[in-house]
Amino acid sequence: MAMRKRSYLAMRAIVERMQPAVPGKLEITREGIVHDRVSPSAAHELTAARVSRRLEKVMPEGLLAHTGTPDVEDVHEGVMRHPDVMVIAEADMEVEGSFDPGSLLAAVEVVSRSDPDNDWVGKMQDYPLLGIPVYVLFDPRTGEGAVLSDTHSTPNGPRYATRTDFVYGEDVTIGEWTISTDNLPRYR
Repeated sequence: MAMRKRSYLAMRAIVERMQPAVPGKLEITREGIVHDRVSPSAAHELTAARVSRRLEKVMPEGLLAHTGTPDVEDVHEGVMRHPDVMVIAEADMEVEGSFDPGSLLAAVEVVSRSDPDNDWVGKMQDYPLLGIPVYVLFDPRTGEGAVLSDTHSTPNGPRYATRTDFVYGEDVTIGEWTISTDNLPRYR
């Protein structure tokens, strides 16, 4: 465990030094540093903004669908991720440094055109490991998505037990809140 933590902290130092100078986004998984080389497109950012705004209209006061920084990080697991939208209580944002991933009520990702496996595979493994109860994917490549929930233990670590697929145009339930997926942009 101590070796994993030292390795993680070394990778984190590298990411902190490199991030300002490289395009895209750097994250850390148990396998190493992930680099999504392409900066998010307008369709990606507009999807995140619309999902965030729609969630905040139906959530109670004190919860946010946050689209900014910082990352979520679990030093002991050796994982640092940056969800496109984080459903989190305002009180849990009053911290120095990264957010505790266990404080997120949901993580939402808009699938990257340049590295879809990072969202559909890597984060599908990392988010239940981090204790995030709901993971939602919006995929502008296909106009479809999925809601993953109900974390359970497996021999390979925690995984989501329930997957509910949706297509753009349908309502989608994220945790306790239902929003429309009408008029979400697609990649060209």
